[in-house]
Amino acid sequence: MEDKSTIRNAFKMKLKPGFEAEYKKRHDEIWPELQVLLSETGIQDYSIFLDKETLILFAVQKINPDFDEKYLPNHPLVKKWWAYMADIMDTNPDNSPIAIPLKEVFHLD
Repeated sequence: MEDKSTIRNAFKMKLKPGFEAEYKKRHDEIWPELQVLLSETGIQDYSIFLDKETLILFAVQKINPDFDEKYLPNHPLVKKWWAYMADIMDTNPDNSPIAIPLKEVFHLD
């Protein structure tokens, strides 16, 4: 049963060609301090899926209702992670991944 104290959030990003294995490796070795930061700011049950045909990354996570969406993008650790990932993903000028929010159209508990 869905935890009513969290909100499902989904978005898509794009991987550059030839970096599928590197993207997985970097996330398999995600910095422990980044994991703690994400958890402490209210992100949980976070998964990223790859469509190998299109190189679209589909992310889904649960966030606390009081999650501050402006906090993480300004955090130095997140900016460092974005810079680390910028060579293998489509990014904005500030190195943040181009992330397109997705609208939920169906859910089944």
